[in-house]
Amino acid sequence: MPHPLLPDIIPVAASTAAAHGFELAEIQILTHLQPMTVQVQIRRSDGSDVSLDDCAGFSKPMGEALESQALLTEAYVLEISSPGIGDQLKSDRDFQTFRSYPVEVLYRDDEGREQRQQGSLLERNDDHVQVNVRGRIKRIPRPSVISVQLISPTG
Repeated sequence: MPHPLLPDIIPVAASTAAAHGFELAEIQILTHLQPMTVQVQIRRSDGSDVSLDDCAGFSKPMGEALESQALLTEAYVLEISSPGIGDQLKSDRDFQTFRSYPVEVLYRDDEGREQRQQGSLLERNDDHVQVNVRGRIKRIPRPSVISVQLISPTG
């Protein structure tokens, strides 16, 4: 269940990212960690790669924006990163950006059982997620897809 303050924090993070040439990719608040952790993922508005220096440079303005809103009343750690290996693909842009990258698709088969399929991402359209599995195209009905996650080339 998402943190109750997430709907208040998302617009702060999105506007701060936009003011610094980034887009907000995702934000999570992890309360099971002590102190709690606020993870903010950014991407460049122009589609170029986000560097470690970008993340480090964005940490201060993001922290200042969160502090100025006084939404978080307990201690927290702020982590800034960009989408990468191990991250789920969610938006159309994610599926465009990571086309041909190795992915694992978690989906339900016709009998309702969870299945996993690894391969290179070809595309996602309105009907299917298409993955190249050793030269064969596997089309997984989009309503059956639970998640699509980037994986390392070795799986």
